[in-house]
Amino acid sequence: MAEKAERSPDRVIADNRKARHDFHLLETFEAGIVLLGTEVKAAREGRVNLRDSYGRIENGELFLYGVHISPYSHRGYAHHEPTRPKKLLLHRAEIRKLIGKVIERGMTLVPVRMYLKQGRIKVAVSVARGKQAHDKRETIRRREIDRETRAAVKSRQA
Repeated sequence: MAEKAERSPDRVIADNRKARHDFHLLETFEAGIVLLGTEVKAAREGRVNLRDSYGRIENGELFLYGVHISPYSHRGYAHHEPTRPKKLLLHRAEIRKLIGKVIERGMTLVPVRMYLKQGRIKVAVSVARGKQAHDKRETIRRREIDRETRAAVKSRQA
């Protein structure tokens, strides 16, 4: 019998590293995204910027604002607006869950990464709480300590 083909790993198109630095990411959801043809082709080229983007719930639907998808390199007459709002596709129950967290608790929706999964473009959206300045400094301090301890262990082994 033919076995199922091994699932190829997800290919990351864009990563929002700034979100990990500026926010405490609490819960992450995988969502589909509604794109135009030239946007899909540009995204496959990796011409996506998630920095300073955010999600907003309007009329029971989830939209991404501030996502910049550059024009496709081989476009002809067809083109798209680089920063137009993009609709995200989630189950109704997941959207209700997000509404409860975002409106009641005052959190925000942040796209963390965009990737290809089985030929489809997906977006990982996180419910996040903003970090204060002292939290950011603590994160940086912890990262430096980890880096120094790894260097010390590595120098001892050599």
